[in-house]
Amino acid sequence: MKVLTAAYTDIGNKKATNQDSLCLKIAETSVGTVLLAVICDGMGGLTKGEVASASVINAFSEWFENELPPKVATHQWNQIQQDWERIIQEQNHRIGAYGQKVQIQLGTTLTALLMIDSQFMLIGHVGDSRIYRLDDHNLEVLTEDQTLVAREIKKGTLTLEQAKKDPRRNVLLQCIGASKVVIPEFRTGRAAAGEVYMLCSDGFRNMITAEEIHQAFSPLSLPNEWVMEQKTKELVELNKQRQETDNITVVLIKIT
Repeated sequence: MKVLTAAYTDIGNKKATNQDSLCLKIAETSVGTVLLAVICDGMGGLTKGEVASASVINAFSEWFENELPPKVATHQWNQIQQDWERIIQEQNHRIGAYGQKVQIQLGTTLTALLMIDSQFMLIGHVGDSRIYRLDDHNLEVLTEDQTLVAREIKKGTLTLEQAKKDPRRNVLLQCIGASKVVIPEFRTGRAAAGEVYMLCSDGFRNMITAEEIHQAFSPLSLPNEWVMEQKTKELVELNKQRQETDNITVVLIKIT
């Protein structure tokens, strides 16, 4: 498996700091290409959201460097989800304790994607950042938004159109650091040649449509990394032109 990648983050139109954090790591191993992509969208007073998002990113980055290599070498895929569960619970406790100490509520979403060549893929998710999978014909959201509005849509008490204007649309059901109990969503699978995976914070997708995302990021539209980088920037700027107020972050991965 070979991968092409691009990543871009922007402070956006209104916020004083960028509280989004991202991580993109690639290693060539005895079993092939291994890739880790993580996006965290931090929230909190006095710019402390960036502390929460960076803390989680650093924990996953250190895990990739120190704990993952022996598991890759011995094909211990089944232990990786347990590692992620442990990291999430440790970070929830650590960030929560820090927030109590400084008397500020802070937290972060987490959306993480691990690919071990074409043999194994793991998604870990808390909050409302997203992972999409695109092929030449379809766009599929692989994560479920853990928001109050998404829950109401699922229950049938809100329509999609109502949800777009609902004042509660940014209310999270859980996030790392601000929830007493965090229950991550996990999903496993395999990546295949010809697919594109996109991770993004909610600021990236609020002002553009699924059709616009697919048109820009379908596999046929992304022949190389230069084009990938340009298209990420173009869609970020389109969000800003449409008056998106949040930080905006996107990571693209094309499997070749």
